[in-house]
Amino acid sequence: MKALGKLFGSPVLVRAIRLFVFNPDEMFENKDVAKRVRTTPERAREEISILVSAGVVKRVSFYKEVTKKVRGKTVTRKRKVRGVTLDRRFRYLDPLQIFLLNTAPLKRNDIAKKLGKIGKLDLVVTAGVFIQNGDSRVDMLIVGDRIKRPVLESAIRDMESELGKELSYAAFSTTDFRYRLAVYDKLIRDILDYPHQTVVDRLGIT
Repeated sequence: MKALGKLFGSPVLVRAIRLFVFNPDEMFENKDVAKRVRTTPERAREEISILVSAGVVKRVSFYKEVTKKVRGKTVTRKRKVRGVTLDRRFRYLDPLQIFLLNTAPLKRNDIAKKLGKIGKLDLVVTAGVFIQNGDSRVDMLIVGDRIKRPVLESAIRDMESELGKELSYAAFSTTDFRYRLAVYDKLIRDILDYPHQTVVDRLGIT
């Protein structure tokens, strides 16, 4: 990510490009972009302006569902907002997509480091977006004890900001995982029996 940050101007810009390229059908308000790439709204506006001027994204109006309280009741309404989306007419879109796919921002050591504070990890396996396999059931399998859920969620959000895509993951205690493995749980088998990468394995599973 550091090398790409220098090439493209900043790591935030790289994360923004990944967000749009890997979510081509989504439309985002500026505040949504800021949240997804983990930056300030002001910085997000700057990077979006760069991408608009380069032709990577375009400004659009769209309807967004908004939930709020009205007289004690939760009401969902649609409101028209301004935002941005990927411009599929961008002439270098295909090579840009290939380039981003071949320059994974997270290596195994990076993933292990980001998950290092969530608890006692016994097994971490990656699939899906990490190996460009859209058929994977989940992107990540996490097994360990004393896992701090808020810390795990924060680590996942951080990885999502760098990858440009939301992650699906499954987390189990070591005891639960061993049981599921013993009874040939379908989810576990669908992860371990198909293409994946091992980040941490203290159980001798993979």
